[in-house]
Amino acid sequence: MSRVGKLPVAIPAGVKVKVNQDNFEVEGPKGKLSQEYDPVVEIVVKGDAVVVNRKADTKKARSCHGLYRNLLNNMVQGVTNGYKKTLVINGVGYRAEVQDKLLVMNLGYSNDYVASIPEGITVTTEAQGRVVISGIRKDQVGEFAAQVRKLRGPEPYKGKGIRYETEVIKRKVGKSGVK
Repeated sequence: MSRVGKLPVAIPAGVKVKVNQDNFEVEGPKGKLSQEYDPVVEIVVKGDAVVVNRKADTKKARSCHGLYRNLLNNMVQGVTNGYKKTLVINGVGYRAEVQDKLLVMNLGYSNDYVASIPEGITVTTEAQGRVVISGIRKDQVGEFAAQVRKLRGPEPYKGKGIRYETEVIKRKVGKSGVK
């Protein structure tokens, strides 16, 4: 039995879960999300919890069991609290600003990088080179944060570049220059 799949997903107050033939929908105070699922699993709403059961003991059913439980849990968390990733931009002259639905970044190249902000994601810039990416879909927030970080990854000698707030960069010692 899947350790993750057998755990029920608690439904907080103000959140509605609706299960259809081929998809399930989660609606809460921050928005509404929908996800299709494979019919090898069965999703049952029991009171204030949702349980994911597998119909057979096939390899596909076992692999989908924990997957759909975690997707459902992420959707419930997203519509109640939302998700947030914070990026830190280090470097002389490196900066970022939001203009309408565009994230404009000066990262030390000859031209500025302009990234369009996807629908459903909110980006704010703070002092000290912080960029906060937030939304209700965990995968969208993580993917956009990874794309922004990839534009100028952190380098190990001076620590310049874009990194996650919780990321630790292992610093290297440069050339000594002494004979």
